[in-house]
Amino acid sequence: MSASPHNTHPPRTASRQTDVAQTPDNTEEFMLEPVPRAARRSWWSIFAIWVGFGYVPTGLIVGGQLAGQGGAPGMNFGMALLAVIVGEGVLLAMTFALGYAAMKTGLNLSLISRYSYGKVGMVLPMLIMALLTLGWFASIVGMVGEIFNSAIGSPTGITVVNGLSLEYVILCLFWGAVFTWSAWKGISAIEKISSAAAPFVLIMALVAAVMMVSQFGGFGKVLDEAATRSGLSLGSAVTVIIGAWIAGVIMGVDIFRYAKRSTHVLIGAGACFILTNPLLNIVGYTGSIATGDSNFISWMVDNGALLAVLGVVLWVLALWTTNMSELYCNALYVGPAADSLGVRVRRGRIVIVVGIVGSVLGALGFYSLFFNDFITVLGAAFVPLAGPILADFYWVRRREYTSADPHALPLVRWPALISFIIGACAGIAFQYWIPLPGNFPAGLGALALTFVLHVVLSAVLRHRPEQQIVVTEGYVSPAA
Repeated sequence: MSASPHNTHPPRTASRQTDVAQTPDNTEEFMLEPVPRAARRSWWSIFAIWVGFGYVPTGLIVGGQLAGQGGAPGMNFGMALLAVIVGEGVLLAMTFALGYAAMKTGLNLSLISRYSYGKVGMVLPMLIMALLTLGWFASIVGMVGEIFNSAIGSPTGITVVNGLSLEYVILCLFWGAVFTWSAWKGISAIEKISSAAAPFVLIMALVAAVMMVSQFGGFGKVLDEAATRSGLSLGSAVTVIIGAWIAGVIMGVDIFRYAKRSTHVLIGAGACFILTNPLLNIVGYTGSIATGDSNFISWMVDNGALLAVLGVVLWVLALWTTNMSELYCNALYVGPAADSLGVRVRRGRIVIVVGIVGSVLGALGFYSLFFNDFITVLGAAFVPLAGPILADFYWVRRREYTSADPHALPLVRWPALISFIIGACAGIAFQYWIPLPGNFPAGLGALALTFVLHVVLSAVLRHRPEQQIVVTEGYVSPAA
């Protein structure tokens, strides 16, 4: 573990004044500084944001995968329920652990990563997170296009690219622009839209599930059919569940920095991984058994005009609450990473540029072409991103998080970079070539490896100058 002597740096003010400093309307969203206590939000705000953030169609898709949708290996209902409990429980624990660190420091993911990875070393994991959130943004834009395409078809009959209709492309670009505008408005817009949408989407998901099961002949018949599903191991199922949401867990840091206390972090994490996401997993599973399609929105569109309208509205609201958060967080990775390299870019400009790129990718069919492989690789390779942050905050150098200005840290801290690179490679190997004993989830195995490696390497390299605990003279965090 890191030891003194202490490094000291010149005093800094609590609020950093730069050419992208906080403006009166707070358009920079504390991109380069901690969120002060006065700007923290209520428990209801955190709850509503996480209900909306958690309502993403991947929860339904994962449920369909557990059911063996499309002839793939599946599992019976009892095993699927166990996989959901284990997978969502792991995600809950990871989210709380990272969220607590964010709440205590008030720092976004990029700034908190500077302590473990170094001021420049954090650029690698943050650029990876930026690419991940861009991929999610593009995928969700495509999901919106697909549901409208299912509802209205292609009146023009014009095919533009990759077999996609003109209407699909136009709708993707339009909704991409709406999501971009919401992300540009910031955390207040995310809270308002999520608060309004959350009750509706949760109620409609339950209603649709009951109607699908009833149409199939009742829950008993669903269980009978589910009993015929087999071939998917518990470890693989848990890996799929974790892979579908690990990027969101890590992104949670950028939301939980607004929490006032640890109970608010638990409420937010529970809103997603006890309430919303398990509900979607189960609805997706039963929907796949009852209708052959885990996406109950498609079933609604095919079952009368009223259900079709409700389904489209529900889908757009659900995806809106998630996708604006993807883009919001993306800017918080790109901006501080650029700042670490000496380049200052305003948050709003990043949101607009990335929103345009993501909307175009969505319109070109990123979702249909790449999404399934995208979430599988996520779970295997990128879970280790969190390892050095967790090990560093809870084990290696916790007191530095209150003693050091995040802008006055060493350029590179090698234990984090080395452990992350090894962990990411190990995650891929565990997923595709070297399965872990007992079908243990590849992503979790890689995370554990990364955590241990970071602790060990930090101890071995503790005498190096960049590994010493930093104390910035006169620094008082605004989050204190």
